[in-house]
Amino acid sequence: MTAYPQVKMLIGGEWMGEGGDGAMPIVNPATEQEIGRAPKASKEQLDAALAAADEAFPRWSNTPAIERYRIIRAAAELLRERAETIARVMTLEMGKPHAQALGETMGAADLIDFLAEEAKRQGGRLVPVRSHNLLEQRVTQEPVGPAVLLTPWNFPINLPAKKIAGALAAGCSAILKPAETTPATAQMLAQCFTDAGLPDGVVNLVYGDPAMISEHLIASPVTRKVSFTGSTAIGKQLGVLAARGLKRFTPELGGHAPVVIGESAEFERTVAACAATKFRNAGQVCVSPTRFLVARGIYDRFVEEFAARSQKLKIGDASSDDSVEMGPLAHGGRVAAMEELMNAMGDGAGEIVSGGSRIDRPGHFFEPTVIASPAANSKLMTEEPFGPVAGIVPYDDIAEAVKIANSLRYGLAAYAFTSSLDESHYLGKSLRAGMVAINHFAVGSPETPFGGVGDSGFGSESGMEGYLGYTETKLVTVAKAAP
Repeated sequence: MTAYPQVKMLIGGEWMGEGGDGAMPIVNPATEQEIGRAPKASKEQLDAALAAADEAFPRWSNTPAIERYRIIRAAAELLRERAETIARVMTLEMGKPHAQALGETMGAADLIDFLAEEAKRQGGRLVPVRSHNLLEQRVTQEPVGPAVLLTPWNFPINLPAKKIAGALAAGCSAILKPAETTPATAQMLAQCFTDAGLPDGVVNLVYGDPAMISEHLIASPVTRKVSFTGSTAIGKQLGVLAARGLKRFTPELGGHAPVVIGESAEFERTVAACAATKFRNAGQVCVSPTRFLVARGIYDRFVEEFAARSQKLKIGDASSDDSVEMGPLAHGGRVAAMEELMNAMGDGAGEIVSGGSRIDRPGHFFEPTVIASPAANSKLMTEEPFGPVAGIVPYDDIAEAVKIANSLRYGLAAYAFTSSLDESHYLGKSLRAGMVAINHFAVGSPETPFGGVGDSGFGSESGMEGYLGYTETKLVTVAKAAP
């Protein structure tokens, strides 16, 4: 078994194992055993990180784009070389099955590659002039300044990677505050960048109390950009903090993704994809499909097959068994949230077809759960479950399905399965979400923007948008000198 590393912060190029506010335990959610401790940053240490990012910004932003590209690309190669070890540590910290953890790590390297290339590609543009007195008008994208990057535990290397790479490619310095439960994974990512030759202070890494750290860092005049991935409730609070200082803010928040399944969909492939994707990472995915809207003609068959597949999943401690398909929930609070969701069933709120209970074993495990015909106003259909629970609802016509899908303020991802070209075009246009996938679930790739609308946030990461989000637009217009 991979040993859990000593957790350290990175401030101004110095690795620090001691936190000014003490330390916090790191617990394996599959065993509930402490595996390490992480330092908690004090305000003085946060100020040191801010000073380091502030000092590093002009040096890094003036570094030629080709040099920034080479360093960032080198970090991606180191990440690939170390992927197996990093994936093992990720599984220890948050229970993700090994194949998923390894896939996330390798995918993060691809994200870093693409965003590094953007440093070379985004050169601005010339705009035709309207007057003989004007020589040129050019538009450039300038780095916005030091960025604060706040990431959650469910994708502990993918999310920091896309934020760090976007910021660095654009020429920004950064302070990363990962989730307090998954610090070592983020630390190993930061180590890849420092070992690749990133100058001191360009990336800083701190851990500790989320509220104190976010409030302190966002309030600082040094900070010019905030990128946050997490819950809608916290995102709204951080948005207020950023607005007070007119800081750029990119929030990627909660989702409650609908899946519209037409009667013409290829049944076996569709139900297999739906069941596998729903229970990936124990349903702890912001773009996880959660509301399955199924044409009435195939509804009963779909429910039966979906439930059967969920019951065959191998569940357990992925840190000791690579064949595990679904690991634990991140902490006891998530199990309690699932139990609260189950307590709201009944009285027309839905039928528990399979699962529905905590698994009686050490760790934070909950059964893969299928709910048939949950009411439109039920807790499951209106609040993001963020766990291994699926609601399946019948519909009679495609317009009804779209109405149900668009009935919430969430708008991160939406999916549909159909063999009808007309339905495919209609659904792609009509589903209200930042990302829509037809006949598959892959809404995230290095080349494409990732983001939502409504209560799921605004702005995008990945793609060229992941670079441009760390820039400001500047116009330079030049007239002829007076004779």
